[in-house]
Amino acid sequence: MASVSLLRALPRLSLLTRSALPQLTRSLSTSSALFAERRYTKKHEWVSVEDEIGTVGITTFAQEALGDIVYAELPDVGTELHAGDTAAAVESVKAASDVYSPISGTVTEKNEEVESNPSLINKSTYQDGWLFKLKVMNANELQQLMDENAYEAFKKQEEEAHAE
Repeated sequence: MASVSLLRALPRLSLLTRSALPQLTRSLSTSSALFAERRYTKKHEWVSVEDEIGTVGITTFAQEALGDIVYAELPDVGTELHAGDTAAAVESVKAASDVYSPISGTVTEKNEEVESNPSLINKSTYQDGWLFKLKVMNANELQQLMDENAYEAFKKQEEEAHAE
């Protein structure tokens, strides 16, 4: 008898579930959009994570400070990095700079286009000028990085400190 009433309840349950799907879908897509936003370090690297893969590069602020980038040395696929490790190096006509990994993970891809044409970093910092991708080891590290608003405030403070 109990199994019969359970079977009768299933169609009603599926109707409830279907009516809740739009809200659930909106909630999931919002949270994944938040997860994919860029996060920033105080050394002007950025990372954007999607499906547990972090894409890493330097910020527009960093590439503008460096000037025309003429060389990029990127980490090899399979390299394990920890947050704060030196991961890459870029050289410009003005200076050379290390690039630090914003989060821990294993390198899954390096941007070979940037290695052969480093000026992509200047031309398309956040799209074509990314440096490497890594499989995220600890997603909680993202919380220690700045979001867009915090990074903008940080840059402003840094600029004011250098102006004095």
